[in-house]
Amino acid sequence: MSEWRLTADAVPALTKMFADLDAVFALQGELITRDPLSEVIRVECQGVRYYVKRYHGAGKGLRRFLGRPRVKAEWQNLKYFAKWGIATAPIVAYGLERKAGAFTRGALITRELVGTEDMGQLALRNDECLRDSAWVARVSQQLASATRILHKRHFTHNDLKWRNLLVNQQCELFLIDCPTGSFWWGPFLRYRIIKDLACLDKVAKYKLSRAQRLRFYLQYRGRERLGASDKKRIRQIVGFFEGRE
Repeated sequence: MSEWRLTADAVPALTKMFADLDAVFALQGELITRDPLSEVIRVECQGVRYYVKRYHGAGKGLRRFLGRPRVKAEWQNLKYFAKWGIATAPIVAYGLERKAGAFTRGALITRELVGTEDMGQLALRNDECLRDSAWVARVSQQLASATRILHKRHFTHNDLKWRNLLVNQQCELFLIDCPTGSFWWGPFLRYRIIKDLACLDKVAKYKLSRAQRLRFYLQYRGRERLGASDKKRIRQIVGFFEGRE
């Protein structure tokens, strides 16, 4: 069984280029990343660049049969982002293939967000924008709002790291790369929320001031000052990665 869809963001010139999974897996392009289960290449059509993420497997053993394949989780999560008003990469095409009920391969294609750079790279080179208080405040507000939207819907990103946050020259923020994001409830949700916030603070504590980090948290909570529960949560966030860095 094979399912493959082109979205409204796919211009006519892409109909042949991204016609089906066979065509997508035959594409040659610039290799961006690779791991045991997937690879990302970048291709170009009519002056526009596209990121093609191709999954070769779902994992070992029962993982091939049970649960959502990572590629399906990724395209569904990006669709959630768009539905909830969170800026993300536009999906151009997506789909997967199964044989005898087992996942065999799948792909997700997104259009490039022109002029963006991931915040992980900004941090690595200690970019001057991180020392611009107005820039930090604007990005912080957008990130706090997006994170609050996710968590209010019982959804956590589960890999909310600076490298998965893109910013363009207009200081607009985009969330990307979310194959392990999912819905949670009760204590599982509370733990995952702490993890999301701790992932963000893991870099922030080295690149931003304590006042900026606190402002982000207050923006995320939508309040002016900390309550007792907030202070407890902040201690959990700060201590989440202790002994693991």
